[in-house]
Amino acid sequence: MKIKYAFLLFLVPLLLINTNLGVPVNAAAVEFVIPPPVTAADIPDDIYRDSSARLPQVQREDLDAAGRDAFDTYVSPGTGYETGLRGPVGMWMHSPELAQAIFDVRLRVRYGSAKDQRLTELTIIATAREINNQYEYTAHEPAARSAGLEQEIIDIVRFRKPLQGLSDIEGLGETEKVIIQFTREVVSAEKVSSDTFARAIAVFGNEGVMDLTGLIGYYSFVAMTLKAFDVQRPVGSELLLPIRVD
Repeated sequence: MKIKYAFLLFLVPLLLINTNLGVPVNAAAVEFVIPPPVTAADIPDDIYRDSSARLPQVQREDLDAAGRDAFDTYVSPGTGYETGLRGPVGMWMHSPELAQAIFDVRLRVRYGSAKDQRLTELTIIATAREINNQYEYTAHEPAARSAGLEQEIIDIVRFRKPLQGLSDIEGLGETEKVIIQFTREVVSAEKVSSDTFARAIAVFGNEGVMDLTGLIGYYSFVAMTLKAFDVQRPVGSELLLPIRVD
């Protein structure tokens, strides 16, 4: 229990320490290429087949009572993992108490705030774009589209288009612009500017800005997990995040 509350208190501040990737916040026009689908040759030699990652899949029967409780929390109906653990969650289960603590954070930031799923998925793909995480972006662009996010807005995020001067784009209002700019600055700038912060408060209020920051922080942690354990997309799958050509 102590670990759980410590995690809740310190996860977001820890993850939101400047992770500047050298990408200008006010995005300029750059060229992108779409990577080809994943092939068997793309999968590194240290990847386990059962988990598609650098550690094997955790088996429920190998866990102690607390570990089995954590495992069952994730595979319960309605979580999206009813058929088994995969992706970053599969790696978290190597530390069941950590996985259990993260579960409530996930529920809050993804499903428990005032933002609808359209805005939630916009935040997620904006985070994945800033971090340049292919797995995370590819997993969530279809979810964003299913949640009603317009393709033109997806392309603003996907190709990191400047927000200045945009007009007559369906669905792109102050709320959407604030989410994209706030996410860009949280991830890629030294700090969030006073102007962007004030705009975010005007749109979301104090609690909403904290929830927005928590959502960005949670998916930053997801991306860190994917990177550390080199979690792979399935062979044959399409990759949706364009790669910048410098």
